[in-house]
Amino acid sequence: MSNTASARSLMKPSAVMAAGTVASRITGVFRDIAATAALGFFLVSDAFSLGNSLPTVIYILVIGGALNAVFVPQLVRRMKEDADDGRAYADRLITLVGSILLVFSVLAVLCAPLIVDLYTPDNYPANEYDLAVAFARLCLPQVLFYGIYTMLSQVLNARGRFGAPMFAPIANNVVAIATFLLFIAVAGTSAAGDGTLTSQQVLILGIGTTLGVIVQALILIPVLVRSGYRWKPRFDWKGTGLGKTGSLALWTIGLVFVNQAAYIVITRLAAKANVDAAAAGVAAAGLTTYQKAHLVFMLPHSVITVSIVTAMLPALSRVAHDGNLRKVGDDVGATMRLVAALIVPIAAIFMCIGTGVAILLFGYGAATPQQAGIMGAIVSVFMIGLLPFTLFYVMLRGYYALEDTKTPFWITVGFNVVLLAIAVPLFNASRAGGFQVGSLALSYGIAYWIAFIVSWFILGRRLGGLDTRRTVVTLVKLIAAGLVSLGAMFATYAYVLERGVKIYERSKLGVLEEVVLISLIGLAVYLLCAWILRVHEVGQAVALVRRKFRR
Repeated sequence: MSNTASARSLMKPSAVMAAGTVASRITGVFRDIAATAALGFFLVSDAFSLGNSLPTVIYILVIGGALNAVFVPQLVRRMKEDADDGRAYADRLITLVGSILLVFSVLAVLCAPLIVDLYTPDNYPANEYDLAVAFARLCLPQVLFYGIYTMLSQVLNARGRFGAPMFAPIANNVVAIATFLLFIAVAGTSAAGDGTLTSQQVLILGIGTTLGVIVQALILIPVLVRSGYRWKPRFDWKGTGLGKTGSLALWTIGLVFVNQAAYIVITRLAAKANVDAAAAGVAAAGLTTYQKAHLVFMLPHSVITVSIVTAMLPALSRVAHDGNLRKVGDDVGATMRLVAALIVPIAAIFMCIGTGVAILLFGYGAATPQQAGIMGAIVSVFMIGLLPFTLFYVMLRGYYALEDTKTPFWITVGFNVVLLAIAVPLFNASRAGGFQVGSLALSYGIAYWIAFIVSWFILGRRLGGLDTRRTVVTLVKLIAAGLVSLGAMFATYAYVLERGVKIYERSKLGVLEEVVLISLIGLAVYLLCAWILRVHEVGQAVALVRRKFRR
């Protein structure tokens, strides 16, 4: 199959998943808007952000990364080789993983103070520490339901049902939005700034967000039944092939531990930034600022890359199983080019409009426009690493299709060493608050450029190339088009900016006009440059977007 045909084969399922992801991400943006309006970017917001993010951290640490990396390739193999289409294997694996996560959920709730202490700096205020522990205890049961959602999603993906797992988070977001609106109705928008929350207010936030995750998981059960699969608990794990899955998962679990060790340092630094900001009397910017900026950074990756790669991975696993490594390399290269054609203009545009978008979306309620503007500036800095981050993600799936989890582990070790080697001294050299958070985002981007280059070199040698010449030429052309687009947008921004008036002091209508104008100019210049440079993947990307909207 040609590279063009391979790209086209990804478009139909990718369009379905992208539609679901776009819908879930849009509601996710509204969820973040509601959360920011309720809690702002203050220290209280950091306490909630920490407590509510710990379930994701614990889940990924225990088994989440292994599920994503190992479950699909192994399930695809067993569906192909087993007489029952892999049903018994899936039953056993779901039973095993569910049992593990249930145990760890209980242990995590019991150990909540120790976990919170690990992620907070030494000078973290006692009031916010107690709040973070309270939120953690209410939110940590989410660990089990994140696992249920992921396992059911992977079974559906392996059976060719890609849409439902992408739409399920919408229910979670709706419940969370209702939770934050209820909090505002009960506590108003001043509670976070005052720095204290009542027990009732804590319960509203903790129980409401956990309920959203439960709904997200359970809503997939009827979809799975309609697909022809009914889960039956099976505890006969020995001698059924789960040992191989476990051995493959060990390296992935190690990879996750390395990532989370680095994340502990980054979280402590981000939390410290807000403590330092409060001490220095500057605008609040800390863990919540970093997390929300990172969520915006992840949005194009989630909509575009994850959708395309999730559709690619089962087919890629089959090709790798057949031993056609050259075809695996060509398909990975084709996916990288298609993804890059969409990611490059988004990164360039958000480098220019990040601050404006953040003010328009998050400058309400408990959050001041200045705090939102700082978060937007962090988004712009994050965009430096968007392209290498998303291409690195594509290459990781190439390793996993080969059932190689060891190499990604060592690459990730190197990435995190580089990240911390850059981030810690740069943070310590930066001014309190927003500048400190910005230094973390910059370090993240630089480290991913290095990891991307190293990973390409290793995977390319393993597969006999990633259609290397064509891929390199295409990426160079795309980056050149993006840089020209970036220059045009900065020139426009300098021309239309009201001199002497800070952007967070301007009217929302004026900010909106700038964002729309700059985005349209950036996109037009990018498309023109891509046409001049004859980058065919941009045409494929445009076709993908058109098909998605038609559906």
